[in-house]
Amino acid sequence: MNKYSDINLFIGRIIIAVYFLIFGALLKIFTYNLTLQYMIEHDVPLTHLALILTIIIQFICSILILIGMHSRIAAFILVLLTIIINFYMHDFWNMSESIEQRHELQNFVKNTGIIAGLLILSAVNPGKYSLRQ
Repeated sequence: MNKYSDINLFIGRIIIAVYFLIFGALLKIFTYNLTLQYMIEHDVPLTHLALILTIIIQFICSILILIGMHSRIAAFILVLLTIIINFYMHDFWNMSESIEQRHELQNFVKNTGIIAGLLILSAVNPGKYSLRQ
């Protein structure tokens, strides 16, 4: 990889890691009951366990991506988790035409874009720029 590819990959890793750390794990911790209720409303099986595992997975994988350690596997694990989240939490196909349905469609498409970025990250080496240096 050239210097610019390494820098772009480093910046991309930081952005996606911060997204999963702040808007994934930490937000779920600070709004645990609200998130749990939302998951119950979407019929997520084993809701308490699913939420705890989601927080743990998002926290650990985001830290690994942030520091550039095992980024490829961490990104792929987040791919699988995001697919599951999309299926249960953004099930726009089960809703009648409404603003809420369009909002869920938007979240589904946004998550699909995040999945694409994670797949790209899981396919490449994290680059020489790392917070571990």
